[in-house]
Amino acid sequence: MKLEEIRKRIDKIDNEILSLLNQRAEEVRGIVHLKEKRNLNIFSPEREASILRRLNKLNKGPLKKEDIEIVFKEILSVCRAIKVTLNIGYLGPEGTFTHLAAVKKFGKKANFVPCDSIREVFESVEKHHLDYGVVPIENSIEGVVSYTLDMFFESDLKICAEITLEIEHSLLVSRENKGKIERIYSNPQVFAQCREWLFKNYSQVELVPCASTAKAAQLARKHPQSGCIGSKILADLYKLKVVASEIEDKGPNVTRFLVISLTDSVPSGDDKTSVLFSIRDKVGALYEVLSSFKKWGINLTKIESRPSKRKPWEYYFFVDFCNHRQEENVKKVLKELEKSCIFLKILGSYPRES
Repeated sequence: MKLEEIRKRIDKIDNEILSLLNQRAEEVRGIVHLKEKRNLNIFSPEREASILRRLNKLNKGPLKKEDIEIVFKEILSVCRAIKVTLNIGYLGPEGTFTHLAAVKKFGKKANFVPCDSIREVFESVEKHHLDYGVVPIENSIEGVVSYTLDMFFESDLKICAEITLEIEHSLLVSRENKGKIERIYSNPQVFAQCREWLFKNYSQVELVPCASTAKAAQLARKHPQSGCIGSKILADLYKLKVVASEIEDKGPNVTRFLVISLTDSVPSGDDKTSVLFSIRDKVGALYEVLSSFKKWGINLTKIESRPSKRKPWEYYFFVDFCNHRQEENVKKVLKELEKSCIFLKILGSYPRES
């Protein structure tokens, strides 16, 4: 078949896609109108998750699962923004991994607002200055982001979605740099994820902690004899050059982020629930609580302890488990937890991201 014939066939397919996209947009207008009348949230994490799961089951290739998700997440973002532009807060400045995670979840048609701290993300959503916030919660190499856990203890916000992002770290320097690096800036968690590489290559260089990788990029740009560690996207944003790529110690390096809002999500068919609790100081207290999950056939996916900061040696536990809080077996577990715990807080149920 000749090249021009193939191109004509592609043009015809593109015309059909364009027509169908506009049809979809018209249907979404009707949905938005109904949601506005009923005072419902425009963003529906459970609906979008079920759409992507259904499409991935139907997909026969050659497009891969991640290809389908990239395309349809942007379609969802564009259609959502026909009448409403969501304001999404993230730990800034522009170019942090939290920013990349927010774009992955909400698409490019949202309005992304950088915040100086995780606390500011929480407070901005609580005060209705932002519709949603995106915060890091854990990394597959370095573990939990403790500050985010502590904020859930203070805040009444809920978790409505999660995001997983594969992390690749690069060493970047100013374009004026002549090869000498006296100090390297980055987030402390990033330094920990690149510990072995740094020891091998820059053991004599000063490591300067920053609030975010983007802050580090800004400092590296100002000081030609400095470098920073972060995403490659920082090179374009802050006029830096990449010296080394994929410098993280172990792979895969994945960070999980949470989307916070005033409400959580309704069931999607494949969900997780997060809770926070503290227990009485007695023998077997934690065993008693965890036995309830086994009793009702619920799989725990995470358990993390944190000091309560109210009195010495008192701890609370952050737990993720499968299933939605509206499911009967979860209701039974939560009822038992209310009896056996001195404090219980349901942080939300939300679609599970593979």
